[in-house]
Amino acid sequence: MDILIGLLIIAIGSFCQSSSYVPIKKVKEWSWESFWLIQGVFAWLVFPFLGSLLGVSEGGSLFELWGAGGAGMSILYGILWGVGGLTFGLSMRYLGVALGQSISLGTCAGFGTLLPALFAGTNLFEGNGLVLLLGVCITLAGIAIIGYAGSLRAQNMSEEEKRAAVKDFALTKGLLVALLAGVMSACFALGLDAGTPIKEAALAGGVEGLYAGLPVIFLVTFGGFLTNAIYCLQQNVTNKSMNDYAKGKVWSNNLVFCALAGVLWYMQFFGLEMGKSFLAESPVLLAFSWCILMALNVTFSNVWGIILKEWKGVSAKTITVLVCGLLVLIFSLVFPNLF
Repeated sequence: MDILIGLLIIAIGSFCQSSSYVPIKKVKEWSWESFWLIQGVFAWLVFPFLGSLLGVSEGGSLFELWGAGGAGMSILYGILWGVGGLTFGLSMRYLGVALGQSISLGTCAGFGTLLPALFAGTNLFEGNGLVLLLGVCITLAGIAIIGYAGSLRAQNMSEEEKRAAVKDFALTKGLLVALLAGVMSACFALGLDAGTPIKEAALAGGVEGLYAGLPVIFLVTFGGFLTNAIYCLQQNVTNKSMNDYAKGKVWSNNLVFCALAGVLWYMQFFGLEMGKSFLAESPVLLAFSWCILMALNVTFSNVWGIILKEWKGVSAKTITVLVCGLLVLIFSLVFPNLF
């Protein structure tokens, strides 16, 4: 029962994350870099900080926890992850919500699951390590199938249709950006792993396992915010869009949807840390939890892609391939629990 509860919590967080890019369409009169920076304030600073306070024991402080070790490396990995977060947004700009998230998250799932296991000395060719490796391969297979469905969609659509579905659609550029986003985004998982001493200190101080990892998440997202803020402000200057922030008549509307996007995005990691506390009985599922989150993100993002009509007008073959990919992803979620 605990395992089911843990998976359900992760799934709820994943659904929130996959919904976080929907509010983008409600932002008015702002360039991409302006929206990305302001939503980042909420996604990577405000809500992670508020969440981290739940991981502080009575009479303790965040600074005491961060002094337990690993804080610097968590921030460094966060800075690297920030490159992935930045290009992640660009991948959806060029490929759309469904295909952009699928490729980025697929790459992120593989690297983010296997690298921490390798760093911990896990043998991926025997025992639980082999189950973990096979689970990741199944996830990647499902994402590859979805990626193929995306290429079929691109082949069957005219340039006008591509632009109608995704304004800045660019397949080649989008694929390269999405792959870079996935590799660098995996650094988030490494940042969480680096902050293990902080999590252990929180547990030792009497904090419930549900919240013990939240102070580490803030460190990683803080590092990511630094990367994204520098880039967005540079783009504001280059594109002469700094005056976006002076458009007072749209501030209330845009602030609401940026905050909504931010809290929805943050919920994936809030849910991941809470869900992992229920997976302690299954070491394989615990190690596989990052891949589970990414697989669910891909699944839900494609559901949103369908709702947003990004797959409108494609052939029956393309839809069949897409559904097959989603089914493989769903199977990957339960595969580790079969052993």
